[in-house]
Amino acid sequence: MKVQHLCLTASIIMLTACGQDNEQPAQSASDTTSTAKEQVSDSSSCGRVTIADMNWNSATLIAHIDQFILKQGYGCDAELVPGDTMPTGTSMIEKGEPDIAPEMWSNSLKEAIDRGVEEKRLRYAGKSLSDGGEEGFWVPSYLVEEDPSLATIQGVIAKAKMFKHPEDPDKSMFMGCPAGWNCQITSSNLFRALHLTDAGFDLVDPGSGAALAGSIAKAYESKEPWFGYYWAPTAVLGKYKMVKVDFGSGVDPDEYISCTSKEGCIDPKVTMYPPSPVHTVTTESFASKAPQAYEYLTKRSFTNEEMNGFLAWMEENQADGSYAAEYFIKNNEDKWSQWVSADAASKIKTAIANP
Repeated sequence: MKVQHLCLTASIIMLTACGQDNEQPAQSASDTTSTAKEQVSDSSSCGRVTIADMNWNSATLIAHIDQFILKQGYGCDAELVPGDTMPTGTSMIEKGEPDIAPEMWSNSLKEAIDRGVEEKRLRYAGKSLSDGGEEGFWVPSYLVEEDPSLATIQGVIAKAKMFKHPEDPDKSMFMGCPAGWNCQITSSNLFRALHLTDAGFDLVDPGSGAALAGSIAKAYESKEPWFGYYWAPTAVLGKYKMVKVDFGSGVDPDEYISCTSKEGCIDPKVTMYPPSPVHTVTTESFASKAPQAYEYLTKRSFTNEEMNGFLAWMEENQADGSYAAEYFIKNNEDKWSQWVSADAASKIKTAIANP
């Protein structure tokens, strides 16, 4: 697919803000000053802003949306810079740049980020994913529609034989997480805690993230049973409707931190996965110099269901972050207009109408 870009320049905004009817009644000095303040209120002190463009689809989508809205709505000189969780967080704390990390899975750097906030170097602007990152053991929705008990671990265990193992007819298959991924530790510990081996299940390593996704796609195409680990937001869960299996335990954060997530945990207990906080993090200097732009970031948020859908669209259309952001902004005014000021919304709509 040919990727198109919105060539939207600051001159459009300036013309919109500055153009006046020469036949308007003369304004008093105070009226002129007030009008000028209103026109520049959202953009007067924004200046240059750097945004971390992280190397996964949901993060790059949000980064490009932020760049467009901050540039066109708030007059920022918004620039994308390459990023990833650890190096971006460390650089923001130690060097004060980039200014914005749009999708920071904050558990990975929680202590360091919290310290940066305490030292007034960083701010948590808001939750980029309002549901948090979501992990769990899943089954296809078509199984639950036929047998609602399969939405529970008791139901899955009772029907274990339906989840056929591809290599051993005497066993059932649980599709785990690829070796080397952190989720391999958590899913293996929960597999043991749930005594799934006793129920006849074998924990299968898919070998790669692509193979794990492919196993879901293959099951869906033929409407076969599937039981395994996955996470959201992802294109896979946007394309294939899945149901997270309820362990009946609720979430035990202490157990998860002290044992479930630890390699070599001797006696894991059953707990659902706690949501992984996913925040937008900014530098204190940016938040202080551009409060209107910062306020936008406090409101900008997606549910996992929404993001799953956008990621599925990106995959189906082979869209990069720039093209996906363009598509989002053109087709979701009802959503992004809730995040921005009325003045910024007007400028953004003008930019869209005059590419």
